Amino acid sequence: MAAHFPVNHHLRPLYRLLSAASGLYMLVFGVAGFIATSGSDFFTRDDAEWVLGLRTNPAFSLLSIVAGAVVLGANIIGRNLAHTINTVAGIVLIVVGMASLALMQTEANVFAFSMVNVIVTFILGFIIGTASLYDRVGPRTAATAEDTHRRSPAAARS
Repeated sequence: MAAHFPVNHHLRPLYRLLSAASGLYMLVFGVAGFIATSGSDFFTRDDAEWVLGLRTNPAFSLLSIVAGAVVLGANIIGRNLAHTINTVAGIVLIVVGMASLALMQTEANVFAFSMVNVIVTFILGFIIGTASLYDRVGPRTAATAEDTHRRSPAAARS
């Protein structure tokens, strides 16, 4: 058992709410972006629109709809599904932010990312990733055993 992933953390509902709100933002942004960019080329960079403060094209809007629906759905369902999805989504968003930062001024910027998009992607990745650290669920016995281990003198020495 990973000692750095607490089981049944007392702030788990708050972290799930923050992660669900991040997923909802991605979903709403994707829908609004898809509506605003309908009729544009799928991977356009020149005709990209600004929606909810971010630059988007139909491809990025569709990707945001899917990502937002997955994160929001996982946090509504909860349990350890939310923990797994939030962990993966947090890592993916940070990697996407780094890749977008590297490709922003090149022809490979197929999602029409701007610096604002990169910053928001990092923020969402950190929120969702942080939520994944505290949203693990388990039986009361596992939480008690972990708490006992964490507070034991042997754990303090390592």
